[in-house]
Amino acid sequence: MFSFDPYDPSVDADPFPFYKTLRDEHPCFWSKQAQMWVLSRYADIVSAGQDWQTFSSASGNLMTELPNRAGATLGTTDPPRHDRLRGLVQHAFMKRNLESLSGPIRDIARTTAETLRDRPKFDFIHDFSSVFTVRVLFAALGLPLGNEETVREKAVLMVQSDPSTRAKGPQHIEAYNWMQDYAARVIAERRANPKDDLISHFSAAEIDCDKLDEREVLLTTTTLIMAGIESLGGFMSMMALNLADHVRARQAVVDHPALIADAVEESLRFNTSAQRFRRRLQKDVELHGQMMKAGDFVCLAYGSGNRDDRQYPNPDSYDIARKPRGHLGFGGGVHACLGTSIARLGVKIAFEELHQVVPVYRRVAEQLAWMPSSTFRSPLRLDLTVH
Repeated sequence: MFSFDPYDPSVDADPFPFYKTLRDEHPCFWSKQAQMWVLSRYADIVSAGQDWQTFSSASGNLMTELPNRAGATLGTTDPPRHDRLRGLVQHAFMKRNLESLSGPIRDIARTTAETLRDRPKFDFIHDFSSVFTVRVLFAALGLPLGNEETVREKAVLMVQSDPSTRAKGPQHIEAYNWMQDYAARVIAERRANPKDDLISHFSAAEIDCDKLDEREVLLTTTTLIMAGIESLGGFMSMMALNLADHVRARQAVVDHPALIADAVEESLRFNTSAQRFRRRLQKDVELHGQMMKAGDFVCLAYGSGNRDDRQYPNPDSYDIARKPRGHLGFGGGVHACLGTSIARLGVKIAFEELHQVVPVYRRVAEQLAWMPSSTFRSPLRLDLTVH
């Protein structure tokens, strides 16, 4: 009998055969292990993402949610509260515009890539993507330098879960509490001494005399640190994995750097790090012969929707010429990721600079160790050899 357990390490290792069975045979599937419905077809996921009145995020959007987070972040609120939060946060992003960040991002990418010069092999995550993403995040948010490795360690722990208990463990909760304390100290300092950074702009953002309250500033900052480090770093490692495994695609973007933007979009479709998010039903819904009840949790399997042959021809083929319009690599509906522009820019610049130093690389290990997370998917290490 078929089963789908998003906490199972075998799903982390290769979810795509599971997804195909779900799409073809069980498009609306009750997962006993996760205690939620799983929607796996592109059209169903898009429809659910747009219907926030029925598929609510207010009970949390992570498959295994962190305590006291729901209801105070962009990902865990519904309109109209979500629209208010998004407007205020977007206002802060506009203040910290991309033009002002592109130069520092390139400097960070170039400096990080130079550390790899003349090395026969390296761990892409430890030696490049994690260093790059943390430095970019610190520069954008205005975080004080000095404890970058600890911040990254805590951010990665926050998105993980215990596969045996299918819940957050003490180490994950401790990391979340640490991050909130850390963010609170930075926010207090920025309020006393504002600068041209996102945290200062969050604190000051105002539309028609409306401002973010203390809890909203704190949890928005905490979530952005978590998402900025894990989502961006995880996606970069997945793109590197794709290019390492697909020689022609890698050679094409090395020879023609303008193609990196197309490779970014195809990587987001083909192997996104943001695999699954949850919603909670506000009313009964019948779909594909199954009756989902009000109050039930529903998993939107973005990673499956991106491989749906009803939407994308030859979906298991990595094709940087595809131009996959409407992919779910950044979510969808009212909860489409707010940081898409800076993420696209950052990854494009990072690989441009990486390929100046390391134009040829391939994967060393056949089998990878994957981060234990029911929501995100990325390897814990990605050892690459240079030749």
